[in-house]
Amino acid sequence: MIDKIAEKSKHCKLQTISVTASDGALLPVSVIGSGQPVLLLHAFGMDTRQFLPFILPLVNQYAFYLPHFRGFGLAADLTLPSFNFIEQYALDTQQIIQYITKKTSVNEIPIAGISMGALVMWAYFQRFSTHSVSRYLNIDQAPSIHNQADWQGGVFGSRQAELFAQFESLINNAEPYMYLDDFRHLPYSLKVGLLEMERSFSLLSVNRRHSQLLVKALSYRAPHKISLHKHATWQHKLRCLSAYIQLPYDYRNVLELVDIPTTLLIGGRSQLYDPKWQQCLSDILPNATTHILPNSGHAVPLDAPVGFYRALKEFLQS
Repeated sequence: MIDKIAEKSKHCKLQTISVTASDGALLPVSVIGSGQPVLLLHAFGMDTRQFLPFILPLVNQYAFYLPHFRGFGLAADLTLPSFNFIEQYALDTQQIIQYITKKTSVNEIPIAGISMGALVMWAYFQRFSTHSVSRYLNIDQAPSIHNQADWQGGVFGSRQAELFAQFESLINNAEPYMYLDDFRHLPYSLKVGLLEMERSFSLLSVNRRHSQLLVKALSYRAPHKISLHKHATWQHKLRCLSAYIQLPYDYRNVLELVDIPTTLLIGGRSQLYDPKWQQCLSDILPNATTHILPNSGHAVPLDAPVGFYRALKEFLQS
């Protein structure tokens, strides 16, 4: 009995390993559980350890690998060697997948990506096809960021031009200060603008009342606290935001080649990616199923935690 408890406790212990990237950087990856390896890719601004509440009930069946993308979480100090951060993350993901398959002697693994992490997987599929991926869970993410004549399912939908213009203005205002690592040394008005942008982005990502209240509570900062606030990732976030606006992230051409079982988990009230356009992907992907959480916004784990857990569990057990 004691041995069984000890073994179960071992599975629940979160560890951090380092995987060497192609440029020599050491990529931190949090690992927990025992059994079939699973890779989960986090969203923009998210700490990958925020997956933990949803995977802890499953750690006796699966070994979860949770990479920290450069600039976020435990990789906050890792700089990007390329402005094209999505492609860099796709390369890093390929190195991590190679590490997992070699370590576990498993040829293919299931992968789930949410928001930015899902966009990274579309970039991965374009570069490496479906090699080493057994099935894929795409969580509220379109394969193309920009609206185009034949595609109006880009980020923010009909509000894209309006919000991109706001982001560009903020990026331009911050440009003279990008050499300053310490957020506290920025002009107060610029700090307020950056924090308000993050707050607005987070509020657009949620739909449920409880989620909105939580975002407002966590993002509120009194004026005197803004003056002293340390923001280690502000430069990285602005560079990524600039790349989103400037680079033609469009991976629609790879969809028909993604022939592995693919689940589209869609927030039915997502304000970032129109659910109707996301559902169109099932007509292009050769082997796709659609799962809609009707009352959820883009931040599915926050808006619909029970629905997200059930969808993840079903995906893994399918």
